[in-house]
Amino acid sequence: MRFLAAAVVLLVALVTPPAACLADGPRLHWPLRPAPATVTREFDAPAQNWLRGHRGVDLAGLPGQTVYAAGAGVVVFAGPLAGRPVVSVDHAGGLRTSYEPVRASVTPGQQVGPGSPLGLLAPGHPGCPVAACLHWGAMWGPAQRADYVDPLGLLATTPVRLKPLAG
Repeated sequence: MRFLAAAVVLLVALVTPPAACLADGPRLHWPLRPAPATVTREFDAPAQNWLRGHRGVDLAGLPGQTVYAAGAGVVVFAGPLAGRPVVSVDHAGGLRTSYEPVRASVTPGQQVGPGSPLGLLAPGHPGCPVAACLHWGAMWGPAQRADYVDPLGLLATTPVRLKPLAG
């Protein structure tokens, strides 16, 4: 019986990737400088994607401030969306980041690197308590079935924490 238990543990250990591999993936950089930016409204994921929530973070900025790509990728949208100027970037691994309100200096199809200028921050983000706020969003998967995530948790400066097993 001990041999069987040991064999099962060994098999699980061999097929389970190390924790460091699970932590790999896109690590983002702050889209505003200087970093870190002040968060004026935090991420608030709804229980269901169709429910109300705050699918990103709002960062304090200044009107006309340069907004930078949080990571390498391809611009997939740059223009007005629901009356607001928006830029969206697809990154490796199925991650998409969005930036609003941003007057784009990039065009769809354009390759960007981490820290590439995307455009200028516009004033007028709803609920912003300062002169201008950048709404920065992140999602995995296609927009119609996206899983929204807190972009702050993807920052290169955020330490990766593994959740302990119950017990």
